[in-house]
Amino acid sequence: MGKSLEEVHESVSAQNKTSTLRKILAFSGPAYLISVGYMDPGNWATDIAAGSQFGYALIWVLLMSNLMALLLQSLSARLGIVTQRDLAQASRETYSPFINYILYFLAEIAIAACDLAEVLGMAIGINLLFGIPLIQGVLITILDTFLLLFLINKGIRKMEAFIIVLVAIIGFSFIFEMLFAQPEMGKVIYGLIPSLPGQAALYIAIGIIGATVMPHNLYLHSALVQTRKLDRSKAGIKEALKYNLIDSTIALNLAFFVNAAILILAAATFYKSGMFNVSEIQDAYRFLQPLLGSRWAPILFAVALIAAGQSSTVTGTLAGQIIMEGYLNLRIQPWIRRIITRLIAIVPAVIVISIFGEGITGKLLILSQVVLSLQLGFAIIPLIHFVSDKSKMKGFHISKLTQTASWIVALIIVSLNAKLVFDEIKAWLETAENPTVLWLTVVPLALGFLTLLLYIVFKPFVSKLKAGIQNHSPHNLKLQFSKTGSYAKKNVAVAVDFSSSDEVALNSAFELGDSNTKYTLIHVVETVGAMFYGENIDDHETLIDEKLLEEYKVMLSEKGFKVETQLGFGKPNKVIPEIINKGNFDILVMGTHGHTGFKDLIFGTTVDKLRHKISIPLFIVKN
Repeated sequence: MGKSLEEVHESVSAQNKTSTLRKILAFSGPAYLISVGYMDPGNWATDIAAGSQFGYALIWVLLMSNLMALLLQSLSARLGIVTQRDLAQASRETYSPFINYILYFLAEIAIAACDLAEVLGMAIGINLLFGIPLIQGVLITILDTFLLLFLINKGIRKMEAFIIVLVAIIGFSFIFEMLFAQPEMGKVIYGLIPSLPGQAALYIAIGIIGATVMPHNLYLHSALVQTRKLDRSKAGIKEALKYNLIDSTIALNLAFFVNAAILILAAATFYKSGMFNVSEIQDAYRFLQPLLGSRWAPILFAVALIAAGQSSTVTGTLAGQIIMEGYLNLRIQPWIRRIITRLIAIVPAVIVISIFGEGITGKLLILSQVVLSLQLGFAIIPLIHFVSDKSKMKGFHISKLTQTASWIVALIIVSLNAKLVFDEIKAWLETAENPTVLWLTVVPLALGFLTLLLYIVFKPFVSKLKAGIQNHSPHNLKLQFSKTGSYAKKNVAVAVDFSSSDEVALNSAFELGDSNTKYTLIHVVETVGAMFYGENIDDHETLIDEKLLEEYKVMLSEKGFKVETQLGFGKPNKVIPEIINKGNFDILVMGTHGHTGFKDLIFGTTVDKLRHKISIPLFIVKN
């Protein structure tokens, strides 16, 4: 299995740190790269729109989003630290190729939406500070492709330092903005009480959630924590989880401060002055100086905007690399990946700006954040399932209380998104001149995504139920242990799958041998992960199968049989011949097993392939 962000994997030692401060510093860094995604230009657009339209009323949405982000990012870090897999790799091991391709496509849409916000934010900042036209500014953003290459070659610590400097610039800029704006603190505190002033506020609130809890950050964090070289003991992993939580708490609270500062700035200037429709970043820049009476206010605003766009574009690139490599197992040159991602964002931006003018950028930014919010369920739900899995997490699975909180967060996000999608589609159908086109395109697509979401929610529960039914204890089998026959085969291979048909196969095998015969029990793990990673797979079904195979061996050995076991991974018609041809077997015994792969092997055309691949007799026993 490939390592996540292989060029910087375990490149920073977090071992043998004596003091608490040294430990905090060793683990500090990944969450700061994550935090810039929570203060990128897309957040600015939604925060300005929220502050100018509704004053301080939606600060509670920012706080709620920050708490959601902290919970989900801690789950992401836990997955990476414990399993040494990022979220994309874990998904690839768990779901079928078809589902993974869809999840990959949705993740790429999220990356493109995020990058669109970064491109527009950078271009707007350049335009405001230097007067360069917006379209040219958009094209200039291609050049930051090479900045990422420079930083990654210098090592992850240098990249983290660069990002922290940019975060500091953003933070200090808004400290001064708050001093200029002098917000009404009583109203700020009152804004922490949940309320929704209207339907428009719901749209903005969902945009804020989409801008704050970002799907690509869940993939990114699970990879970045693997840049630390840990003590892999239980105590070492526990320590890593603790200090990564501290790192996340500090970094995400800084991001909350920035987002709250932008909203409060908009409320204290535009809303207070009766300017309720300021949603464009350019308008905010122009109005700051006359409203606040300081020429530094707009300059600091633009500098912070450029810093936000530049920092988030670096992390967006890394997330794109992780998603592509994790889902597709496809590694391409980082600069090619960066240019592809950037062009996906630049081309639509240039086309839309050319057609509708520069005034459309604010709406584009908010739309990008709503698109991000719509992708969240497809990242959050698999993440919750993975970190709740006892076998996958090796004892570091989350508690029932954390699971409950995580599912509540997922339910809130998915419910808000479902309402948004339903309301939007309903409005389109009511206003469309030809609604038939929408009924044939948009409605089926929405239903398809709903079906996929439900599949992702319930598949793990169904799989565990099936595992409990099929992979029952071998002691439940009513094996007859027939008397051994007179054929006296010395080395008999038996394919088993832990179903009731094993009884017939094993008894038939016993009849072929005598007291000196050695029986080798063969089982093939047929999961998607097993097909990709072979013996390196460490998923739930593999652990169950290993345990059951060992139980078979112990039980039969106690009955006086000489038993060995062999676990294979992948397609049975390929793996079984490999095992047989490597051993010195006299005969292979197979029953009509319950697994689909085995049924096909027995009754389909693949049985001929198996016969031709082995040089010993094949004894097929019908149940």
